[in-house]
Amino acid sequence: MGRAGRRLPALAALFYGALAALVLLGVRDVLFIYEENRCSMTYMYEYPEYLKIKLPKKTARRYPAYELYLYGEGNYAKENKNLLLTGIPVLFLPGNAGSYKQVRSLGSIALRKAEDVDFKYHFNFFSVNFNEELVALYGGSLQRQTKFVHECIKVILKLYKDREFAPSSVAIVGHSMGGLVARALLTLKNFKPELINLLITQATPHVAPVMPLDRYLTDFYTAVNNHWILKAQELRNLTTLSVAGGFRDYQVRSGLAFLPRSSQHGSALSVVSSAVPRAWASTDHLSIVWCKELILATIRAFFDLIDENTRQITEDPKKRMSVLNHHFVRHPAKIFEENPEAFTELTGTFTWITVKASKWTYSVYNDSDGKYFTFPLASHRKSYSHVYCESTLLDTSSWIYGCMNSNSPMCLEATDLSWKAELLPTTKVIMLKLQDHPSLSHIVVHVPPTVGNKYTLDCEFFKEDSRTVQLPVTHLFSFGLSSSKILLNSTGLLYNVQLQHFNRIYQAFKIHIESHCQSLKERKPSVYRLHIPWSHEDSIIVARIPSSTEISAKLHIAQPQNDSRVPELNIYSSSDCHYEIMRFHAGALPAYIVSNILLTYGGQLSTLVSTGQCSDFSLELVRTAKPYKVEPLISIVVFLQGFNWFREIWESLSLPEVDAAVLSSRDAWFPLVSLILFLFGTGIAYWSGVFFSTSLRLFSSLWLALMRPPVLQKDKLITPRRLCGALSLALVSWTTCGALAVVIVYLQYLFKVIKLHVNVKADQNTLSGDSGRSKETLQNSRMHTVKNQSSMDSISEATQSLSNSTIAEAVNSLKMHVTILNLFTWIVLLNLPSLIYWLKNLRYSVKLDPDPCRFTAIIITCILEILMNSSTSEVQSSKLLKIAAKVPLPLSVAMLAFGRMHLYKVPDFVTFSLLLHMLCCIV
Repeated sequence: MGRAGRRLPALAALFYGALAALVLLGVRDVLFIYEENRCSMTYMYEYPEYLKIKLPKKTARRYPAYELYLYGEGNYAKENKNLLLTGIPVLFLPGNAGSYKQVRSLGSIALRKAEDVDFKYHFNFFSVNFNEELVALYGGSLQRQTKFVHECIKVILKLYKDREFAPSSVAIVGHSMGGLVARALLTLKNFKPELINLLITQATPHVAPVMPLDRYLTDFYTAVNNHWILKAQELRNLTTLSVAGGFRDYQVRSGLAFLPRSSQHGSALSVVSSAVPRAWASTDHLSIVWCKELILATIRAFFDLIDENTRQITEDPKKRMSVLNHHFVRHPAKIFEENPEAFTELTGTFTWITVKASKWTYSVYNDSDGKYFTFPLASHRKSYSHVYCESTLLDTSSWIYGCMNSNSPMCLEATDLSWKAELLPTTKVIMLKLQDHPSLSHIVVHVPPTVGNKYTLDCEFFKEDSRTVQLPVTHLFSFGLSSSKILLNSTGLLYNVQLQHFNRIYQAFKIHIESHCQSLKERKPSVYRLHIPWSHEDSIIVARIPSSTEISAKLHIAQPQNDSRVPELNIYSSSDCHYEIMRFHAGALPAYIVSNILLTYGGQLSTLVSTGQCSDFSLELVRTAKPYKVEPLISIVVFLQGFNWFREIWESLSLPEVDAAVLSSRDAWFPLVSLILFLFGTGIAYWSGVFFSTSLRLFSSLWLALMRPPVLQKDKLITPRRLCGALSLALVSWTTCGALAVVIVYLQYLFKVIKLHVNVKADQNTLSGDSGRSKETLQNSRMHTVKNQSSMDSISEATQSLSNSTIAEAVNSLKMHVTILNLFTWIVLLNLPSLIYWLKNLRYSVKLDPDPCRFTAIIITCILEILMNSSTSEVQSSKLLKIAAKVPLPLSVAMLAFGRMHLYKVPDFVTFSLLLHMLCCIV
């Protein structure tokens, strides 16, 4: 091998090492680099108790692993032991591996709130025990959970039978997959939609599963989402709120937690916790159930939803949406009122002061005399377009009014503009466009008498153009090396920086804000808000003055096609931006990794056809795994699917939609993402091969150090013992769990490969030792005749040639087995969730039903029982080898076309390729 040939593997290792390092950096960013936890913990003031509700015998027998509980504390728990309930029922559904005890935060805060109103209204919180099942990874029990929840609702409503103000429906709070189960209730044939009036989901992946590891999971999602789309008009009486956790939740990205757009109607709302008023904090996947700020917003909404006449949650969908918008979208710093009065009388012996300046500041401290500051608008309408006011007094009273067509600086009746205000962490603000209020002649700011309170009021008139700056974000290929800076005048109270071309979820950059003050006097903190106009995913940061603040600008939802609005940021100084590529596609990486290994496997079969030798995995990966072999064809199909004639042909062949087209319709795909993922997959596949080779060397060295190596011999492909083994594993798959049989045959295969590696290494050592000894013998045996010496040489050469050919064949077989084992490892990993689920529920049932990998396991265990005893010499002589060598390429294309969003299909493509390999050993 020349110098260039020796340099190629080193360069490949360096390149794929860099790709693997980028993947690790991305994992580090998702798992460790996010905002600090700004949630407070909720605490119970009394010991929590969970009263088990007795279920009907038929239900208990049908669902032995599930239970229903009622939450209580202290005296409240004692009073409810007889189940003489008089409150409003709320049912909590835990999510993936979730506990029924997670209801305690909601239940405890609701109990404290009920005590504040002397139990005029109170809630009874129920919780379902799903036995902490892993339903996010195994979808076989989702339908069973849904049916059990239906039975629980009927049991709960029976507890209130013949009571005064008996409820006819329940409210549901679902965490994670519990929210999806709640939505699935509407798909049941015998379920009455009026049994649910309110559904609140917490970090629920509504759009698609996080990891689509089995078809039961994807089929369940399809059924639920299709039903909510087709029956959207019938679901208008059900009010749905979805709360996402934000960027701290790396398990369920917030884009998945938004209700599908086509299913949204006037009674559906999706928000991110960072945008929820008085919470303003991103939560991780578990803290969303105990985050005090978020739980307080939820409980306040529950109490505002109560109808005083029925003492239950109101049946009016409009009021329900008004309450949810009040607490979860825009809070005006006032207590909720369903129909606030249009006009208010400005009474009291307060001083009226006219302010003609365009900018005004007033500080209040121990002011015993109330005041009305009035701002005439006539003199400002020609020069300014907007008026902006803010107050640091965060009480819930009205503070700003508008006088209608008054010639006097005083008005006795005014419209209450406080409902148009918005609460921020340190202030409440209001901004009015003067053109939208032509009937207003004055704006009045009310300063009530205060004792001990210190706060500040500010108002200013301004032109929109003077306070709006357009800042194009850095382009995709800047890689953080380019930046944009702007300098803003510090005299204004509010500035809007429009982030141009910031509209896709793969965009991410940092915004650095430096604030400087001319005076050193004490100033109130600055509030920076990243406002996304097309979805409720704002993020707010409070910064001290002076300070240097860094904001991560990322999107959960891409900009809709017909929406031209631009994201805005309120800042006071310069910004420095850089891009971060790739965030939301890690779930598709397994498909790309297996695709690369499958291409390498096909390349090894091709070299076996052409040269009779099996190439090394790493070298073949460098030669064969090229993105241009698979990506162009998928891109062409996606492009052609935009034409009706091609789509009709595609559908007539009953072919599923290409995953890239589906992701593009969700604005979660862009042209280069597939190329980048393919390269990342190549890097991981390369180093997984290095890891396998290194591990085999370590195990074989340990084997040789501890025991005598076995003799290298050729095994028969099919024997009665192996047939019994294959039948036994097939029986295990059918009667217990398919993944269990897959793991057993994987361990068996691993043992065989390690044994083969030990044999090869031992024979190579023996052969090299015998060669050295024979040379020494020939040099010292000059007493023998020439005839005898030539005879010994010929025998030695024949023996050595035979040994070399045997070892060479074993080495080729070992290379092929290592690649197959590498492929099979990913099949095992993709099937592990169902094995974990089976082990967790083994005490209830020996058989996993339904089993997503039962039939695949039966087929692949039979295949591997034969392949683990095969050699390359048997494959090389097969007539099917050329076909088997060409099949991995189209299978890799199909895997990336249909397996990115359906990872459970990946083992099927690998199994088909290995089936052809097995046939090559026989035919």
